[in-house]
Amino acid sequence: MIPNHYSASLSALDLQMAHAIPPGGNWKNIPTTVPSARLDQIRESYRLGKGSRSTYYGRLRADAPSYTISTYFNRPGNGCHLHYDYAGEQHRVISQREAARLQSFPDDFVFTGSKSAVNTQIGNAVPPLLAYQIALTLGQPGLFVDLFAGAGGLALGFVWAGWQPVVANDIAPAALETYARNVHDSVILGDIRKPEIMDEIVARARAARIEMPHLPLFVLGGPPCQGFSTAGKARTMEDERNALFQNYRMIVEALAPDGFVFENVPGLVNMEGGRVFKMVKESLNSVTDHLTIWQPQTERYGVPQRRKRVVIVGRRGDLEPLTEPVAVCGEEGGLFDLQRPVSVMEALNDLPPLTAGQDGSSMTYVHAPQTSYQALMRGTIGAAEYLARLREPREVQVG
Repeated sequence: MIPNHYSASLSALDLQMAHAIPPGGNWKNIPTTVPSARLDQIRESYRLGKGSRSTYYGRLRADAPSYTISTYFNRPGNGCHLHYDYAGEQHRVISQREAARLQSFPDDFVFTGSKSAVNTQIGNAVPPLLAYQIALTLGQPGLFVDLFAGAGGLALGFVWAGWQPVVANDIAPAALETYARNVHDSVILGDIRKPEIMDEIVARARAARIEMPHLPLFVLGGPPCQGFSTAGKARTMEDERNALFQNYRMIVEALAPDGFVFENVPGLVNMEGGRVFKMVKESLNSVTDHLTIWQPQTERYGVPQRRKRVVIVGRRGDLEPLTEPVAVCGEEGGLFDLQRPVSVMEALNDLPPLTAGQDGSSMTYVHAPQTSYQALMRGTIGAAEYLARLREPREVQVG
């Protein structure tokens, strides 16, 4: 069984377009004779100099990481989501399992809910493999509270690193069902802005701290990223979602934890000319002693996806400065002799082929794992061994 190995249905028009797009190609490869109001809009926007729209109707390259996996990976016109295997006639968008793999969720992590809900959970998640490497920088593993938890990508990485979950909160029932199934079942469904929800989160965290006082306590999470994202239409403080970081700060203030990890999209940095980022930093700085800011690129940390994030780490006490996790991958021919980023084919080519609209959850793998990443996804090795292998001489490209 390969759970969630489902590829969305495509219209006849989308299938016609997909047949015209080679690996690494995009909307520019689609003949002008193909009738599409969507394409007409893209071409007009391009003509007016409003960006290349280079990922629209894009097909992945086998030999490179994917672009950022968004919540719209089921739509060919909203990004580079077509399967890389043109020669194998994979004229479809990537499946939910393939998208999850590109996010570094292992195959035994089962997403629950409607197809739309699963897409949202996968696209909005923090790659667990990045979260794991962040957790390793924090010293002794301890307890964590997970806010805006989603499906549990950030939490899963911390669990891999030996941390113990205390309680998770989100407003999405399907996401928390996924979280409870795969991470832990101490979850609270509800809006963090409601006093009763905040009080329950704080109460469970305090109880855990009393029970295990010898372990450090961290608060994890970040507010919903739609309001900050460059992919969103609303990027001002008028979007009420952008004030949720204050609720995050309130819980940090109430718990006085040993530290916190605040994660978000890079659009946060430049929003309103940097004014919003300054506001977030000042707010979080008021509840901690040390603030460290990183902007990691996931492909440099063994994730087969180009995805840039903003990570703010706060810590209490007289501590040495934190060092950003050491990258394990670099560009070919770069300054350091690092492994090249993990490619889409290295991540996915053991999964069975599909047609558009097919559910392959009951299918079996095409072959045994051929790469370390496939071994990680199938549970043959753990995250520590995977990263150790990436620090060794480069793997041979799979065929």
